[in-house]
Amino acid sequence: MSEEVIPVDHLITLADLLFKLSNETDKSNTTEQILQIVKENDMAPYYEYLTENYSNSFKRDAQLVSELQKKNEEKHKELKDKLADVEENFGENEVREALLSIAEYHHKIGDKEKALEAYRQTTEKTVALGQRLDIVFAIQRIGFSWLDMDLLRRNIEKAKSMIEEGGDWERRNRLKVYEGLYLLIVRNFKGAASLFLESIATFSSSELLSYERFVFYTIIVSMISLERPEMKKRVVDSSDILSVVGKIPHAADYLNSLYNCQYRDFLVALVDITDEMKKDRFLSRHVHHYSREMRIRAYSQFLESYKSVTLSSTADQFGLGVIFLDQELSRFISAGRLNAKIDKVGGIIETNRPDAKNAMYQQVIKHGDQLLNRIQKLTRVVDL
Repeated sequence: MSEEVIPVDHLITLADLLFKLSNETDKSNTTEQILQIVKENDMAPYYEYLTENYSNSFKRDAQLVSELQKKNEEKHKELKDKLADVEENFGENEVREALLSIAEYHHKIGDKEKALEAYRQTTEKTVALGQRLDIVFAIQRIGFSWLDMDLLRRNIEKAKSMIEEGGDWERRNRLKVYEGLYLLIVRNFKGAASLFLESIATFSSSELLSYERFVFYTIIVSMISLERPEMKKRVVDSSDILSVVGKIPHAADYLNSLYNCQYRDFLVALVDITDEMKKDRFLSRHVHHYSREMRIRAYSQFLESYKSVTLSSTADQFGLGVIFLDQELSRFISAGRLNAKIDKVGGIIETNRPDAKNAMYQQVIKHGDQLLNRIQKLTRVVDL
């Protein structure tokens, strides 16, 4: 992890606080936090957005609006005057810096559309690849702040294309974190896990999220994506993860209980960890899906050790009632998610492991038939 810690972009912090606000009963403390950030950054456009879209929590204060708008107008005039001066008296690099200052100010006060337009104008005056990439990262942070998925998708693809032109090592690592977070949001957990694990030792994207939050995301996506041996090597024994996992609520219990086959403890930890996910703006949408998939993973891991096992002993291992377990396993089996069948008369679960060698043999036969058919068609064409 980089020693330099840049604060998380305040637009992302505000978006997280608004999500928290929507799930709270007592909203006064969070409301005050949001207003403090708005006032500290003179965010007149963002304050207008709050009063229009969260009117139950933010009543329009005409005096505050007037004060913020006055500060914005004064700063805009200062920046525009500076731009006019450098356009007349200086070179392209100074013009570019003046345009960037305007873009960053619109970004700061939460004026999304003007910020995007100003960043576009700055890009047109920017030659250096690294500086153009920094602008794309800034636009991506706007996308994460407003959850503008189209904006994110387009600019992640743009950044990947630019990196291929010769982006430096630090920006390559930053892009992995940005792209990984996008993949997490769109539920591509395997892709997110791969990118997060590649960048965990060199994390330098503190402007996007804190390192602890990044490790939390890494654990979440790795648990659902990695096979057990890889999980042990890359997550359970990772010094980078071990250094902070104790600071993340329930993460250590969740991570270790499944690997150590402590299934009763795992289900308790899963409930705790999904409660934490519900509090997260990016993870909350995945809670139901994630909980189901992790239960399937735990059942599969347990059943792999047996050719047959009683329902009662399985229920005891997981700390569940026999009836509930029977219903849950039946649902997963009928959906083709578990390779097993239940003998209700005998109260036994019989595993039905797929024969990997037989499956491979059938696959070879299938591809062989396709190849022969193509050769026959080719032969007829050649004969003609």
